[in-house]
Amino acid sequence: MIEPTLNYVLCPGPGAPVVSSGNSSASAATHHRMAYWEWNATGNLAHPHVVVCVHGLSRQGRDFDTLARALSQHARVICPDVVGRGQSDWLTDPMGYQIAQYAADMLAMLAQVHQHAPITTLDWVGTSMGGLIGMGIAGQPGLPLPVPVRRLVLNDVGPVIQWEALQRIGLYLGQQARFESLQQAADAMWAISTSFGPHTPEQWLDLSRAMVRALPESAGGGITLHYDPAIAVPFKTLTQESAVAGEAMLWQLYDHITARTLLLRGAQSDLLFRETAQAMAQRGPRAHVVEFEGVGHAPTLVAGDQVAAVTGFLLSAEGVVAG
Repeated sequence: MIEPTLNYVLCPGPGAPVVSSGNSSASAATHHRMAYWEWNATGNLAHPHVVVCVHGLSRQGRDFDTLARALSQHARVICPDVVGRGQSDWLTDPMGYQIAQYAADMLAMLAQVHQHAPITTLDWVGTSMGGLIGMGIAGQPGLPLPVPVRRLVLNDVGPVIQWEALQRIGLYLGQQARFESLQQAADAMWAISTSFGPHTPEQWLDLSRAMVRALPESAGGGITLHYDPAIAVPFKTLTQESAVAGEAMLWQLYDHITARTLLLRGAQSDLLFRETAQAMAQRGPRAHVVEFEGVGHAPTLVAGDQVAAVTGFLLSAEGVVAG
């Protein structure tokens, strides 16, 4: 089975890392390392078509394994662990865990990937938070990208994010627990993730493997969630008023997107309402909208119809969406 290569990029940022994955170290106190997984099934390490896949708020880059295996037959697929998650460093200043920093890190990563082998075609797949980062990247024409984003997939996210969904996420974000086994951790994560839609036990266990990290024996051993609990700090400063105020900025970004855009929506999503999706189909890049029944926030891009929708859009000459 195809497996990815783990790479790192040094990113300028608001503070030094307090936790490192141990494979290298930041060279300056104001820098941190972001990990990214690179998939290439063609053997062409210089493939000019790059697809960047960016995960949601409390997730990590291995969420995209199923999709990446399908896409890597035709492109280089880059799946970062956003800083504070997975194999990436943690920041000393938790207020650095915000979209502006994440977008800056993505620019540093793309510059490094482009330096290793020139990018001539750039596509973006973003789930929830990863979609917001993608809107920031694709919606600001002056950014120093190797090439403009050609096609953009926004997975269950848009300029209007429902306050009730943010409250729901806030109930568990940053609540770290200790587990005795991967299965115990997977069961606990499933209890708060049923909105992801139907998964077999094997699929959910696979999605859960990279979601945990080992605790030191000095702390009693076992495993805990992979991310820095402090990613919840800036999230908890959000108010309903500030969330509404941010909508105008997000719509401005969306309206400046020139990339052909696919919007995926869980039909039962509590974060992206149908009215917002309909508005996104009528303005800006006029996204093509695909809904998945029996799924809320957010589709995991594991099910066959979800993978087919994305691969068809990104790989066909005209951006055809399956179904």
